Amino acid sequence: MNFMLTEEQELIKANIREFVLKYLEPVAAEIDANSRQPVEIFEKLSELGMMGISYPTEYGGGGTDFITTMIVTEELARSCPSTGFLHGYSFGLIGHPILTFGNEEQKKKWMPGLAAGKVVGAFTLTEPGAGTDVASATTTAVKSGDTYILNGTKTFITNAILADVFVAFAYTDRSAGAKGMSCFLIPKGTPGLILGQHFTKMGIRGSQTSEVVFKDCVVPADCLMGKEGDGFKIAMSALDAGRIGMAAMSTGIAQGCLDESIRYSKERVQFNKPIAKQQAIQWFIADMSTEIDCARYLYMNAAFIKDQGKSFSLAASKAKLYCSECAARHTSKAVQIQGGYGYMKG
Repeated sequence: MNFMLTEEQELIKANIREFVLKYLEPVAAEIDANSRQPVEIFEKLSELGMMGISYPTEYGGGGTDFITTMIVTEELARSCPSTGFLHGYSFGLIGHPILTFGNEEQKKKWMPGLAAGKVVGAFTLTEPGAGTDVASATTTAVKSGDTYILNGTKTFITNAILADVFVAFAYTDRSAGAKGMSCFLIPKGTPGLILGQHFTKMGIRGSQTSEVVFKDCVVPADCLMGKEGDGFKIAMSALDAGRIGMAAMSTGIAQGCLDESIRYSKERVQFNKPIAKQQAIQWFIADMSTEIDCARYLYMNAAFIKDQGKSFSLAASKAKLYCSECAARHTSKAVQIQGGYGYMKG
């Protein structure tokens, strides 16, 4: 397989880089410092068609592949991790499950808005007692006539405060275990859907994270996505797609660290020469550059497999594992290269 970018992908990457330098990089630090969701940035991205770039054209999307979408995610995260995260999140955890499991009516209702950047989604799965162990969730959805009544609490929900639609998971049959979980597309403003506490995070603060409470939340039966019992399958598929987004975002963070490390090491003079000429620094730079190439290959490979319609769970998990650890290593190395200045805020 060939992961050399096509002319179209090169053009998109260059356009996004230009966009980032003009609009995003100047406000990236402020976004994080103030825990502010960059709504105005996403409005501009929507104007460029970047919020629906890989969605089918019949729903207002650009019709490109998932690899191209992830290239955009990486470039955004290179200067602002929050923006890169939210971009990948929208495609992986919201658009992907609706396109894959939603019926035609649901796709027509939500996909054009997602593609145009006018609809914000919130993936509503995690609970206080059920993180990775999704099957131990306790939120229930009881059938009552042509409605379902949901009760339960979700936590660490990205976009909840801004969401137009909640991709929510609840048990319709607890006795069936994971096979009794179902998925619902719940519009904002639905009675009984309550926003709980808002969380302040250590990083990626431009992404809003909140608690969501369902208290006798009455949802029409046509909000059910797929069939009763499909929820676990939908959740796992969405999480796999989301992992590719996380991998692309992490690669962008690592690339941003490398960019800044190269810039600083060329400017910083010690012992009468730029520290870039010190072999110890060159080793750091060489390792960082090599690892980024590996990370980029892994997320592109996972996206490629997804584009082929094949099972991409293993590839996505490998990419997310390596790329996220790569980002962590690179942030540490970037701090070391900058010495005392690397430990300063701002």
